[in-house]
Order: sequence, then C-alpha cells, then structure tokens
Amino acid sequence: MTDPNFYMIMASAGLAGLGMVTAAGLAGWRGWLSLKQQEMHLFQQGETPQAAVPNAGARIEIADLKERIRKLEAIAAGVDL
Repeated sequence: MTDPNFYMIMASAGLAGLGMVTAAGLAGWRGWLSLKQQEMHLFQQGETPQAAVPNAGARIEIADLKERIRKLEAIAAGVDL
C-alpha cells in the first residue's frame, strides 16, 4: 500500500469523484435558476402561478388514506374500533 502509484490512483479517483459531484450540483443549480427565471417572467406578465386542483379521484384516494391512517393510529393507541 505504500506504492506511489496507489496514492496517484486514489488521488485521481478522488478528484474525478469530486468533479462529478460538482458537475451534478452545478447542473441542478442552473436548473433551479432557470425555473426561477420562468416564474419571474410569468409574474412580470401578470400571470400568477396557480396550484393544480386535484380531481375527484385523487380526493377520494386521499380521504381513504386518511381513514386508514386514523384506523392504524387507533390500533396503535389500543383503542377498540
């Protein structure tokens, strides 16, 4: 393990890994900036971003999941349903 080639390979691999992480972070940062730019352009044009209204099927599914959670919490608390 004291071979100088080993240290050179490890240093190169570390730098390559750091470069990949940096490139991925930079790509994410640029994407986030692009998103914010688009939001600013919409806001300047007088349009406000609106949240999508979930359809009836999604609302029913959410209500079902809430009911299941309520039942599981009751079981965990030892309440007899």
